[in-house]
Amino acid sequence: MYILGINAFHGDSSACIVKDGKLVVAIEEERIRRVKHWAGFPSEAIKFCLNEINIEIQDIDHVAISRNPSAHLGKKILRIVKKTPKLSFLKDRVKNVQQIGDVKIKLAKLANIEKDKLRCKIHNIEHHKAHLASSFLVSPYEEAALVSVDGFGDFLSTMIGRGKGKEIKIYDRVEYPHSLGIFYTAMTQYLGFWKYGDEYKIMGLAAYGKPEYIDQMRQIVKIKDNGLFELDTSFFKHDSEGVDMVWDDGYPNMGQIYSEKIVDMFGRSREYEEELTEKYINIATSVQKRYEEAFFSILNKVQRKTKSKNLCLSGGCAQNSLANGKIYSNTNFEKIYIPSAAHDAGTAVGAAYVVWNDYLNNDRSFVMDSPFWGYSATSKKIEESLEKEGLKYELMEDNELIERVTDEIFDKKVLGWFQGKTEWGPRALGNRSIIVDPRDENMKDILNARIKKREWFRPFAPSILEEHTNEWFEQNEPTPFMEKVYRLRTEKRHLVPAVAHKDGTGRLQTVSKKINPKYYNLIESFYKKTDVPMILNTSFNENEPIVNTPKEAIDCFLRTKMDVLVLENYFIKK
Repeated sequence: MYILGINAFHGDSSACIVKDGKLVVAIEEERIRRVKHWAGFPSEAIKFCLNEINIEIQDIDHVAISRNPSAHLGKKILRIVKKTPKLSFLKDRVKNVQQIGDVKIKLAKLANIEKDKLRCKIHNIEHHKAHLASSFLVSPYEEAALVSVDGFGDFLSTMIGRGKGKEIKIYDRVEYPHSLGIFYTAMTQYLGFWKYGDEYKIMGLAAYGKPEYIDQMRQIVKIKDNGLFELDTSFFKHDSEGVDMVWDDGYPNMGQIYSEKIVDMFGRSREYEEELTEKYINIATSVQKRYEEAFFSILNKVQRKTKSKNLCLSGGCAQNSLANGKIYSNTNFEKIYIPSAAHDAGTAVGAAYVVWNDYLNNDRSFVMDSPFWGYSATSKKIEESLEKEGLKYELMEDNELIERVTDEIFDKKVLGWFQGKTEWGPRALGNRSIIVDPRDENMKDILNARIKKREWFRPFAPSILEEHTNEWFEQNEPTPFMEKVYRLRTEKRHLVPAVAHKDGTGRLQTVSKKINPKYYNLIESFYKKTDVPMILNTSFNENEPIVNTPKEAIDCFLRTKMDVLVLENYFIKK
């Protein structure tokens, strides 16, 4: 049986296929279309998934889409009647709902067949239930507390519950217009970062300031006696008039969320590329602190309710790795599972597993411990791509390649590392990575000057051998998907200045030999040469989606000042 899961008509559109209960392929539309956070119908991702496992759309039995326009419909209508948002907002919402209802037509069009030739049944899965399922139903836990936190989806911003076996029980939810994601995005905009997904910049900036505006943030986000939260909506525009959003076949755009009351409280908003003064930096720190206070309140509420020591976390806010790394010290949870695609792309997987485990009543049989589910290149494709550009290469055996790459890293070279299947989720985790020596304090500036051109306050991440985590960091729990920030041990920070952030933390990826043996062997080789069991790992891209194919990797290599490119076992040096 084949189940096609999709996240459509929203940012980070994506598709996956589950075969007889096992995930077999998953990819985000942006990787193929080369537009970050691509929003719309994931037609290219669907075609890739079908081609990857050699089936046609007519072979699909069920299609699960992670949106349900009927969910909370009465409350949606009541909200419109009471608030009367502006006409452009209403038109956008109506168009979005209509597109969700046209999924079968769009699938038939992909295959150039009539709709009645499709045998698949369409399932609309509530957005946050898909989030919960994307973490719990593929986790290693038999039971766990479940939390999903994001901007909005199907009229909710937060959902909490308990998972046991194949069942998900919902305990509570936070409804529109209250949202931690909206709070964080609004303040991100106020601080001059307007691109979709720019919230991670505030996390990086937060390390440089003090939470001097925390009292004001507590006026904006109020923690309720029941452990949940509410916004003072007078600080935002989305409740009173709606916010223009563009989710239609391209880069997602969102209009201004914060109201003039934010300006009255904090003063003039920062312009893009304007200097980041101490005031703006301290506002960022205060935003992060208030988010964490509300976030930990939610987690402690669900922990008290479930009495579970296991937590499965999802939703766009689960990408806040700075907060995630503090969960152990601020709650009683002992084990945490956050999928590699905890954001909206991951709801494609969650929706598919709601169908498999809930609607079809199948037992759980799959654990997603690997993030590698996308495109991989054949030797023929790599050679064709290299020869087209007239590039000379050396083809090496694994041991020779590892030794050569280790030497290049040791010699302070910048390397593009392209291996196996594309990562599922927003992080490069050793298959589409740029890797360098973390011991060089200048490496951050070198990477920014040559390739990344990132803001000065944004940190770079370490990939560390899993068994050495506790020697270098104050916490020891694995973080295989780069989903948590831990504090480096004080005596170790000076040894790896390129990955030690201003506050002494690192957004680490723990690497196991079981999941990624080649990447593990490379880091182990570097460790044997330097006594440092980690390398700096950043995404293989230049202000674009992470590279997917050999051609894209070669293009990035040629237009930047990268020194070495490794495509599987093909070694290319400028």
